[in-house]
Amino acid sequence: MDLVEVLPNRLHMLRFPVGQAYLWQDGEALTLIDAGHAGSADGIEQAIRSLGLAPERLERIVLTHCHRDHVGAAGELAARRGARVLAHRLDAPVIRGELPVPEPVLLDWEVPLYAHGLTVPEAPPTRVDHELEDGEALGFGDGAYVVHAPGHTDGSIGIHLPRHGVLFTGDCVAAVGPPMPGVFNVDRARAIETFRRLAALAPSTACFGHGDPLTENAAEALAKAAHEAAQEAAASD
Repeated sequence: MDLVEVLPNRLHMLRFPVGQAYLWQDGEALTLIDAGHAGSADGIEQAIRSLGLAPERLERIVLTHCHRDHVGAAGELAARRGARVLAHRLDAPVIRGELPVPEPVLLDWEVPLYAHGLTVPEAPPTRVDHELEDGEALGFGDGAYVVHAPGHTDGSIGIHLPRHGVLFTGDCVAAVGPPMPGVFNVDRARAIETFRRLAALAPSTACFGHGDPLTENAAEALAKAAHEAAQEAAASD
């Protein structure tokens, strides 16, 4: 696992072989956005300690959606540190193991990528302490709030920190190269509309579930990519 500084003394990315999570600091109080794959709890705690911070100060784990590379270590970390696990109400039953993970509608070129993603260990059933709704305040980042972002999954969310200009997109947007709609969507049309709504927030820093964060010209890059994705979708209809 790699630890990458995004914003000094505020935000770090934890990059796993597949996917990534983000650690936000409010002084010594910590919030984890997504939690990597099952078995990565020790590595996450070591990364926290390497920053001179205490894993005991992990207050909440906000899950952007129900997929195994984002949920896997959440339950173990929460049990160890007493952190609360938060997820949108539409994905919460999947995270708890009450419903199956929704099957995506794959484009042809996504099929081998999806097979590779399934090599990540399956996430164990994980408790959700609070089910989130669109617009709900999250209690960190000087005013973080939930942006319901369906399309990748029904209960996917973005997390917007307007006072810091930071947007976490989960897998609604990817940036393996220029920004693009995330892959493996249950509803591609909704995913593209979600991309447009997230881009309209015009963040100065955009953090993705896959791909390097954008810390320069993020608003312009997202707006351009969202417009191009919408045009491409319209042309294919």
